[in-house]
Amino acid sequence: MTYFAHSTSREDKSDWQGLAEHLRAVAALSGEGAAAFGASGLAEVAGLLHDLGKYTDDFQRRIAGDAIRVDHATRGAMVAVERFGPIGMLLAYGIAGHHAGLANGSEGGERTALCDRLKGLGLPPLKDDWRRDIVLPEQVAPPKLIPHKDRGMFQAAFLARMLFSCLVDADYLDTEAFYDRVALPGQANDRSATRALEAPSLQSLRERLDTRLAGFAADSDVNRVRADILAHTRQAAQHAPGLFSLTVPTGGGKTLASLAFALDHAIEHGLRRVIFVIPFTSIVEQNAAVFRSALGDLGEAAVLEHHSAFVAAPLPRSDAERYQAREKLRLAMENWDAPIIVTTAVQFFESLFAARPAQCRKLHNIAGSVVILDEAQTLPLKLLRPAVAAIDELARNYRSSIVLCTATQPALNAPDFRGGFDKDQVRELAPNPPELFRKLDRVRVRHVGTLDDDALTAQLRDLDQVLCIVNNRRHARALYQALADQPGAHHLTTLMCARHRSKVLSEVVECLKAGEPCRLVSTSLIEAGVDISLPTVYRAEAGLDSVAQAAGRCNRNGERAAELSEVRVFATANSDWAPPPELRQFAQAAQEVMRQPQFRDDPLSPSAIEAYFRLLYWQKGDKELDAANLLGLCAASRIDSLPLETLAAKFRMIDTVQMPVIVRFDDDARRGIESLRYAERSGGLARALQPYLVQLPRDKFDALRKMGAVQPVAPEKWGEQFMELVNEDLYDPHFGLSWDDPAFVKTESLMW
Repeated sequence: MTYFAHSTSREDKSDWQGLAEHLRAVAALSGEGAAAFGASGLAEVAGLLHDLGKYTDDFQRRIAGDAIRVDHATRGAMVAVERFGPIGMLLAYGIAGHHAGLANGSEGGERTALCDRLKGLGLPPLKDDWRRDIVLPEQVAPPKLIPHKDRGMFQAAFLARMLFSCLVDADYLDTEAFYDRVALPGQANDRSATRALEAPSLQSLRERLDTRLAGFAADSDVNRVRADILAHTRQAAQHAPGLFSLTVPTGGGKTLASLAFALDHAIEHGLRRVIFVIPFTSIVEQNAAVFRSALGDLGEAAVLEHHSAFVAAPLPRSDAERYQAREKLRLAMENWDAPIIVTTAVQFFESLFAARPAQCRKLHNIAGSVVILDEAQTLPLKLLRPAVAAIDELARNYRSSIVLCTATQPALNAPDFRGGFDKDQVRELAPNPPELFRKLDRVRVRHVGTLDDDALTAQLRDLDQVLCIVNNRRHARALYQALADQPGAHHLTTLMCARHRSKVLSEVVECLKAGEPCRLVSTSLIEAGVDISLPTVYRAEAGLDSVAQAAGRCNRNGERAAELSEVRVFATANSDWAPPPELRQFAQAAQEVMRQPQFRDDPLSPSAIEAYFRLLYWQKGDKELDAANLLGLCAASRIDSLPLETLAAKFRMIDTVQMPVIVRFDDDARRGIESLRYAERSGGLARALQPYLVQLPRDKFDALRKMGAVQPVAPEKWGEQFMELVNEDLYDPHFGLSWDDPAFVKTESLMW
């Protein structure tokens, strides 16, 4: 009897995929995926066994058209455990979950626990023919992992997830290739042929970057320091793979320095790709654009931008070369098979703890990579210890080099941070950070006490060019309203769409270039990669890392003496503007450090930043740095009770659900929305409309939806994929979107 893995519409079965063929192909691809971390043998066995349950009469009836449900994944998991014992159990998680996702070992969740599935209840009888088609090894050995004394079961769970990644990616790829062959018999099919296109090599990318960097002139004190940072960082690329830090003051050129190091280091040590992990979506888009520009004619083909809001813009098929390059990147988004990935911290870390096949598929391609963690201090404290454990494991056992890249280096190798890096484990790439910070000392920081809104507004009115950063949108709005009659008054908030914010920033830059008055009030969004420079910055009390980011918008390029450039930290007198409890704790720790005599004159020095993070971690304690007790759950488990589904459910970097709403900010937005009503495909339009999105908390979105202020665009086509703000009176040119009164309509809008 012939057994099949996948069927087509042909009744004679002449083009159906044989089961043995599929199992062997998946085994080979899975083994290739695991080669980077020395687990090819294990991954090949997972590939051979993953669809073993298709060797049943029931499944063969189902594939021939019978409307019956058949569990075809559990049999392979059972054989893995029977044949290979504990290491087979590790494989069983991925084999059993290769469609539904990883389950817990012993406690049920949304998925049935693995231990219950391994009982085999209700499974159809397995035909012995599989033994004829598949040759399993007598034994399989696990990869030679470097153990961590406190994290044995965490390491086991990590390995199970990596093997799962190899398996599901291989299964996707072989299944895709089969259906492409069937769809286009005798031809090179689109998807498989596109995947097979050769991406730009890291060597060619380095050549383009070198050409770009050769055009930079060290024509000022700041630019000479930037050049020194770049040269020193590149010299360190010869160091063996592992953990690194790049501690460079804001405005020190770390973006391109980190790219240069990553390419040099990957080429030197045979690593496969570079992955940039960025804290905020807005900076992902900005940095991806910087990298594409720096890599010249290869930038578009090399840089894969992957985050929740990204949809690649379409290109005409007539532009064949660019079309194929873009299509390859679109497919590479599924498994990160590209030379340079730019993604968010949410995407990266939640994937490392994920359980769903689509989310885990890319994980094995992180192995053997250079990972740049930009603004490493922004990792949420509630997940800090498990996130650090994952970083350590990638460097320890998956041949990855991790670079902690920031001006405010978190104290992750401090002796009092339990579960952190060993003291000498992290190697610094920058040349003498304390000296660097001295050379790039461009501001003075002082606390100016408690200010009520009248006093703060009066001080802002007295300055021609000033930036004021506060901790919530309501405070920013109130301050702007108090300054609106002043020349050069501007306001920035996340309730504005990105195109609106860009317009405001362009106006600010023009004012500053012309030497005209400029009074800008903003929330903390301006601290994330915005390249502007003002002589004075006011910052509402916050963590010392936030103060440092605010300082990066003051005298950024050394245009004036440091003594004439001030960052003034203030407490707010109005209780309505009080920061939330966690931010208040950050601010209190910052003030405690700033009061210490050794840091009073230089509160942004590396030693002050280290003291701040050490104090913060001590105040939080071990439990709050792993609020969901993920490491504890792992430590209490065994190979047969790994909490894989629970880890995925509890590792959530963002608690609140945000809902995107499209605003009709300009004519381009209006045309894009109207085009959605007639388009057959949405990808290009979705990309074009991204700059017009405002993210709203779910409850505020629901209130607007209930009042009809937000409605779906062409729901008969797209469902609720595209939600539009139809009450345009709720979007103000100075404040962005308001949800205070969802039924509000301007009086003039009621006039006929």
